[in-house]
Amino acid sequence: MTKPALTDLLHAAVTAVGGTERPGQVAMAEAVAEAVDSTVHLLVQAGTGTGKSLGYLVPALAHGERTVIATATLALQRQLVERDLPRTVEALHPLLRRRPEFAMLKGRSNYLCLHRLHEGVPQDDEDGLFDPFEAAAPTSRLGKDLLRLRDWADETETGDRDDLTPGVSDRAWSQVSVSSRECLGATRCAYGAECFAEAARERAKLAEVIVTNHALLAIDAIEGAPVLPGHEVLIVDEAHELVSRVTGVATGELTPGGVNRAVRRAAKLVDEKDADRLQTAAEGFERLMELALPGRLEEIPEDLGYALTALRDAARGVITALGNTRDRSVQDEDAVRRQALASVENVHEVAERIVQGSEYDVVWYERHDRYGASLRVAPLAVSGLLREKLFEDRTVVLASATLKLGGDFDGVGASLGLSAEGRVTEPGGTGGGSGDSEGPGESGEGADGGKDGGAEVPRWRGLDVGSPFDYPRQGILYVAQHLSPPGREGSRGDMLDELTELVQAAGGRTLGLFSSMRAAQAAAEALRGRLDVPVLLQGEETLGELIRRFAADAETCLFGTLSLWQGVDVPGPNCQLVVMDRIPFPRPDDPLMSARQKAVEEAGGNGFMAVAATHAALLMAQGAGRLVRATGDRGVVAVLDPRLARARYGSFLRASMPDFWYTTDRNQVRRSLAAIDAAAKAAGAAE
Repeated sequence: MTKPALTDLLHAAVTAVGGTERPGQVAMAEAVAEAVDSTVHLLVQAGTGTGKSLGYLVPALAHGERTVIATATLALQRQLVERDLPRTVEALHPLLRRRPEFAMLKGRSNYLCLHRLHEGVPQDDEDGLFDPFEAAAPTSRLGKDLLRLRDWADETETGDRDDLTPGVSDRAWSQVSVSSRECLGATRCAYGAECFAEAARERAKLAEVIVTNHALLAIDAIEGAPVLPGHEVLIVDEAHELVSRVTGVATGELTPGGVNRAVRRAAKLVDEKDADRLQTAAEGFERLMELALPGRLEEIPEDLGYALTALRDAARGVITALGNTRDRSVQDEDAVRRQALASVENVHEVAERIVQGSEYDVVWYERHDRYGASLRVAPLAVSGLLREKLFEDRTVVLASATLKLGGDFDGVGASLGLSAEGRVTEPGGTGGGSGDSEGPGESGEGADGGKDGGAEVPRWRGLDVGSPFDYPRQGILYVAQHLSPPGREGSRGDMLDELTELVQAAGGRTLGLFSSMRAAQAAAEALRGRLDVPVLLQGEETLGELIRRFAADAETCLFGTLSLWQGVDVPGPNCQLVVMDRIPFPRPDDPLMSARQKAVEEAGGNGFMAVAATHAALLMAQGAGRLVRATGDRGVVAVLDPRLARARYGSFLRASMPDFWYTTDRNQVRRSLAAIDAAAKAAGAAE
């Protein structure tokens, strides 16, 4: 049978979802198909509105190899499983003569645990001695949530937390879920045959397409125990998030509270000598943490080294004891044992990792107003890990609206473990070669300084398929060059004056992206006193509710920090001004970022460009992308930081953002905003 043409398949899929076929989407689909056939990895930048989901789904389904799709956000996972995949599979069925199966797979703690639900939670002393299902007051939120979870367990087919609407608190969910370490295992659990997590894994084994998240992908790659079925093709959507998600999974943490919890859990199951030894080590660690000052530990202080060694050795003894003893007097002893073992193993592993030390790890103290001090350890970079674990045994496609920073793919490629030496140039394409801007490409192998050690360098190609939007006509990039540069502390009166005038000219319609929560709060307070428009502030309501209210009222402004830079999709006239208060460089005292920057400099690279500027460029590209979400959108991105116009690195940052018309003329921008506001009001009145 003749294999159907990719263009015919794409056309059928686009028609089925009610979309519009775009040249960028066609180019992307062809590039994905070529990558899968040639085993050359692909970085593809596809701007908002390109339809990148179908751009990778259609060639993946057509090829017929088992494919894993990993996304960063729940919203995209649900879109793929509930909308794009069902429609695409049905649309392609007449042409492919088959109907590929698909499934979603998440980490075990995302699924309701029937053992926890029916047998209860092994209780810590601090948690009280009651069964929350029976003793929690029915009027309390926890009590209501737990009763609703019990009812839901009889109805749900998936046990997936995200299928529960409305949701429940984290505290309530923790009563009915387990981590993979706490799980008894299907063969040892009385509810193993009915387990929701096991059922999801079985569905995934039978599926041709498995949709998962970055965190589970990272666990699968890092921990050596495969949780994803074997697959030939991996597609990473929202790939600009991958490095931070993998770093998060590879980060270890010790806190006095966590260590004491491990002690309490183990004390019920091991002899007094082992328990006392762990208790003594925990007390020594807690005393040190009371005096801990935030910051990086380039060398482990002697007293901390002793405390961690004692903690490691005591934890090892308890782990051995937990494996050798059984106490049938403990109710539901297996579950209690698994919970204790999970806590103690974490203490042992993190203490051992820090005591052993590695030039590729960063260790630091952190102090939180609410949670107190913690000791953390994270990889200096994950590029070597990704190069070894992600790109060796499968073809990988990495897709995002922002992968090309400063005009090329080299910076993002290096952070992912794809070196410039492995980049290939395809006929008719540039392969994402270096641009003219000063960029982070000098950083070579990235902050881990790792080399390939004789291993084959992964071959990859970079492709920018553009955007369906006419950015120079639809948007203006305005840099307030006349303002004073932002300092580390203190209010910026001239910035607040500028912000007030811009919001006034825009008639509201403003998304304010701030580099810190303190700055967002100060701006919201100032504008609420100066203007008669609603100003919503992140943290005063759930993020979903704030975005809903912002999208519903044209005069409303929404101010906030990091999650707004990437999480807002409000097409139309209600978001016509996006303001950034300053270039979002990482904090100078950020231990991990400063360590990465220093490592690049010691290797002879430009640490500032490779780490700080790249971090800022990615956020600014994402933030600027909030403005134009549809072909009819018009507006202004205003950056209230003169360094974007004056500093040498400014051209690199601007080249990472959409190609808006650029100006520093404040009067021109006010006139443009007023005209856009008037046009939006006229259009609204006409409706």
